[in-house]
Amino acid sequence: MEWLRHESEDLYVPSYTNMLRVTFTTEFKRGRMGDLVALLSGRNFETRSFEEAIAETSFSKLKDGIMHYMNETNFKRFIMILRSAGFVTASMIRSQNTLNFAYILYLTLRKQNIDAQKIETLVRRWFVMSILTARYTGSPETAFDVDIRNIHEHGTDQYLERIELADLSDAFWKVGLPQNLDKSVASSPYFNVFLASQVKTNDKGFLSSDILVRDLLEGQSNIHHIFPLKYLQSHGLKRGSYNQIANYVVMQSEINIAIGAKEPAVYFSEVIEQCQNGTPRFGGISDHTQLQENLDSHCIPQGIETKTVESYDEFLKERRNLISAKIRDYYKSL
Repeated sequence: MEWLRHESEDLYVPSYTNMLRVTFTTEFKRGRMGDLVALLSGRNFETRSFEEAIAETSFSKLKDGIMHYMNETNFKRFIMILRSAGFVTASMIRSQNTLNFAYILYLTLRKQNIDAQKIETLVRRWFVMSILTARYTGSPETAFDVDIRNIHEHGTDQYLERIELADLSDAFWKVGLPQNLDKSVASSPYFNVFLASQVKTNDKGFLSSDILVRDLLEGQSNIHHIFPLKYLQSHGLKRGSYNQIANYVVMQSEINIAIGAKEPAVYFSEVIEQCQNGTPRFGGISDHTQLQENLDSHCIPQGIETKTVESYDEFLKERRNLISAKIRDYYKSL
């Protein structure tokens, strides 16, 4: 896979183990790596004996699979699909096994001669579904085994639909996901999916007139607080409260510096004023329509210009619901 060392793309940097895992599951339709050792030793799972012919066939299939895995066209098209879903930096993807199975699915569908456009849709949706349901974080080998068998038995479309009905029902979007967003970790996979949804729809940065969320994510870290950190600290809030996911937004550092420790009721009133007099103080937005579009794209609740520390908890709850709704629409658009 020598060509890879010349690439600057780091969304999926495979290890030797990743290569074996993906190749094995794709070629042998199994998920448990222990079975690979047995097959390469010639094990006949039915008779429980070892046969030279099985060993030779297994090595041949493994070799073919590795060549498909390492194929530059396959690999780059897979990366392109991830980027088309809005995942543009390695920091947005926290699970290597989620990446591995997405590549397994891509290679499997390619072997089945599925239409390229359909492959893109299925891989995007499977990848995001896997993140939202934490599908491969518990017992990944078991999950790999179950999924690859069902994909071959029922077809990817039907099997994915079954998973969606079970795990991505209305209850998930209205209750489960908002609860999962009630966390204080900026690297949360759920927050990363939200960021991906903003990238996919070409949203501008918070209070930015021209710079995209994509630009800010691909540059330096630009995750900041809507209710400023120092403001909340001055009112006695602790780390678990002020570092809530629902208080995070992708924002230019210069806008964040200009806001300082002002409460939303203060700085948003000034933002509204700048839309009236055309003199920007926070970013370049100087039009009410543009401002509302920006706030909607970041799932900012109505009445933010009245929010103080007393309404902080209510704000968090409202924004979690709005973020969940945006992620739902994003998922269905994939």
